[in-house]
Amino acid sequence: MSTILIIEDNEKNMKLVRDILQHYGYATREAFNGMDGARLAIESPPDLVIMDIQLTGMDGIEVLQRLREERTLDAVPVIAVSASVMPDDQRVIASSGFDAYLTKPISLKPFLAVVERLLNEGRQT
Repeated sequence: MSTILIIEDNEKNMKLVRDILQHYGYATREAFNGMDGARLAIESPPDLVIMDIQLTGMDGIEVLQRLREERTLDAVPVIAVSASVMPDDQRVIASSGFDAYLTKPISLKPFLAVVERLLNEGRQT
């Protein structure tokens, strides 16, 4: 069973993502801020990270940079999730090194397709 770390500071969004993933048989771990998310990933590397961009304290791009500094996390794909629809924001997110980028609200089939592809294929470095 694959373990997915969800880093999301909004409880409703966390519940939605967690419930979807658990319904489809994935184990989940949760962090409600970037610092805790980075710590959890480093302490016990997950198979996949799904992360909001707008996080308190340390934003998603900073967390991604921190994760990429860890050799034990080299192969772990990271999905960015953001409610931002501004083209400049999307460009910054897309160029930051995430393995996939999804917009909120998430759409079930595309969301699951990206999760399954990254778990099966891993990072395309």
